[in-house]
Amino acid sequence: MSTSTDSPFRQPKAVWAVAFACVISFMGIGLVDPILPALAEQLEATPAQVSLLFTSYLLITAVAMLVTGWVSSRIGAKATLLTGLTIIVVFAALAGASGSIGEIVGFRAGWGLGNALFIATSLAVIVASASGGFAGAIILYETALGVGIALGPLVGGLLGSVSWRAPFFGVAVLMAIALIATLVLLDKTPKPARTIGLLDPLKALRHRSLATIALTAFAYNWGFFTLLAYSPYSMGGLSELGLGGVFTAWGVLVAIFAVFVAPALERRFGTVRVLYFVLGLLAVDLLVIAAWNDTPGVVIGAVIVAGAMIGLNNTLVTQAVMSVAPVERPVASASYSFVRFLGGGLAPWIAGLLADAFLPNTPFWVGAVVVAVGALVLATAHRLLRRVETGELTVGESTVEETGESARPVLVAVDGSPHAPAVAAAGGRLATLLEAPLVVVHVPESAVVDAAAAADTDTGPGLERSLGAAREAVGRDATVTAETLAPVVAHDGVGGALVAVARRHHARAVVVGRPRGGALAALTSPSADRALFEDGPCPVVVLPDGAVATGGRGDRSTDTDTDRQQRHFAGTAGTVGR
Repeated sequence: MSTSTDSPFRQPKAVWAVAFACVISFMGIGLVDPILPALAEQLEATPAQVSLLFTSYLLITAVAMLVTGWVSSRIGAKATLLTGLTIIVVFAALAGASGSIGEIVGFRAGWGLGNALFIATSLAVIVASASGGFAGAIILYETALGVGIALGPLVGGLLGSVSWRAPFFGVAVLMAIALIATLVLLDKTPKPARTIGLLDPLKALRHRSLATIALTAFAYNWGFFTLLAYSPYSMGGLSELGLGGVFTAWGVLVAIFAVFVAPALERRFGTVRVLYFVLGLLAVDLLVIAAWNDTPGVVIGAVIVAGAMIGLNNTLVTQAVMSVAPVERPVASASYSFVRFLGGGLAPWIAGLLADAFLPNTPFWVGAVVVAVGALVLATAHRLLRRVETGELTVGESTVEETGESARPVLVAVDGSPHAPAVAAAGGRLATLLEAPLVVVHVPESAVVDAAAAADTDTGPGLERSLGAAREAVGRDATVTAETLAPVVAHDGVGGALVAVARRHHARAVVVGRPRGGALAALTSPSADRALFEDGPCPVVVLPDGAVATGGRGDRSTDTDTDRQQRHFAGTAGTVGR
């Protein structure tokens, strides 16, 4: 299992080029925080006007999330990536050359469009180009995310101490370097075989489970970006460097709690339960900032501590969406991202209006209330979400009784490894014993991509060989369907995605081969997700070594390996069939 031994940091130059661009892109989240007071003073703008830097950036990002899947599924990942990088370079430089706050706000909007295109495809490109499998690629991507979030405020503070223009020009230069490196070092990626419609993300919001989580994310992002946009004005006149230090500490906690703490809490208590707790803590944190808004030390401490809650929410809300969404993951993510970025974009603008009309701490009171309302919205679908999370109910709200026992399929997960056809054939034999339909789930190397990306799915000869072996094993009259695993988010894994597929189909069993490289190898890698074995709603059958791809109905009398597997599955069927 190479994924457990290969270092994630021993990668081709192309991967490092994209990873570097990821760091710079994620730096943009907190880059402007340390220079907000300087912008207001030097450009003679009010805090409400300066807050529009966030609003224009995030609102355009929200709208762009509806079309990034449509774009990338038509022109390919590399073309989308380069387009996004080019837009960022141009608009970051234009923002640095601006002469008024209005111009910066407008150019930040263009920056948001480029960033949406970039973040929608960056992880897909890293996974497709990385060596050692996707587990190492995920570690590298998460490292880039954490470094970018933590360094953004620090770089903004350092450059902002020279001039408020310097952070914008600095991003433009660094992104230009990343653009050239990506263009030269990254091989051309093929256009995806599947395309996404423009209206698909909006139509998906008709589903109650997805709409509930999206509205919860809207409320959470309202509180998050209220804190991000307005807390610098309550820190006692800290310098740009001082503000950079505060938000760097905040960013470090965001990264640590998003990458390490959130998955552990989710496994221990469940996504929905932890979300209630974290949303409550964030509301209390905003109340503390509102009540002690005139005490800089309290505000600074509350902002830094909020990084932990924001890191948890970033992971858990997305995990909730991916668990309950009754549509394809790229479509679900686009819908969810559209709604949540709307909350993040509107919050700074409304906060500015409230601060001007009432008191400076009013935005934080309102932010706390909105986050609390988000927890109440989540509670309206608590029973549904918990039943989906535990596997008691599928996201389509159908029960096993309604589906019918005979319609419950056997799932067989295959990747591009040489023994995949043998695994598919073995899954077919188990389906035959149980007189159940068979669903072949293809897991390409590009399955682990950012939630907003449209997957570059590999539906080539490897999948056809697996399907052929499965059909030979079950016979022509049996039902065999196929689907390709949709993209999973950075904090999820293939195991968790297979759990969701198994729940959606009410699977009677999941058949996988002993992981020996390929996309499925991470199921047993010490550094990767093991959700299929720990949280799966049905038995998991691991095919032993020595399997053969042949052995259809006409071959069983002469195929000793197949006979052995048949006897093994006969015992398994008694357990699975109950």
